[in-house]
Amino acid sequence: MENGFSLIELFKLGGPFMWVLLAFSVATVAIVIERCIYLYWHNCKASPTSEKIKEFLREGKKVEAVSFLKSCQRNQTIASILLALLENAKYGENRMERAAEREAQERLRRMENGFNYLTALSSLAPLTGFLGTVSGMIGAFRSIAEATDVNAQLVAGGIYEALITTVFGLIIAITALVAYNLLIQRVDSFAAEASKAIDDLIPELI
Repeated sequence: MENGFSLIELFKLGGPFMWVLLAFSVATVAIVIERCIYLYWHNCKASPTSEKIKEFLREGKKVEAVSFLKSCQRNQTIASILLALLENAKYGENRMERAAEREAQERLRRMENGFNYLTALSSLAPLTGFLGTVSGMIGAFRSIAEATDVNAQLVAGGIYEALITTVFGLIIAITALVAYNLLIQRVDSFAAEASKAIDDLIPELI
């Protein structure tokens, strides 16, 4: 494109730190896609299953409720949590509540797997970009120090490296942060629904 740069040209102008930023960008995209697929495949809606179990319990059909939960597909995340609640009901309120909470924590841990990498990338990417900025400015000032006749073209390469790495680092950080907040919102929503489902079913089991 006239008076412009392709991505490959910008990558080359960015200097050696662009390879690190490339690795960060690939990692960010891979984690986001994997987590989106995981959360899409797993049913994160707790209310329909909870209401079904509540109906069983009100009709005195606890055995049928357990059988229903065991027959749910593996991607029905709330099913294993409510199953732990029902199977431990005979041991008392505290025992069944702790069992359900332990199962819920394990499910949430699986859902949040990889989130810590997104937060790390959102911090490391701009820092790497700023490191490229410093490297580029060092190169620019070195060129000025070694030259007898200073002109704009002499320091243009160093300035390009300084600005490009900063921009790419910030783009990666913004992408990681936006994705993290959208994904954690879905997980938090499920956690709230699961907690409500547990609280609603405990009185039915006592």
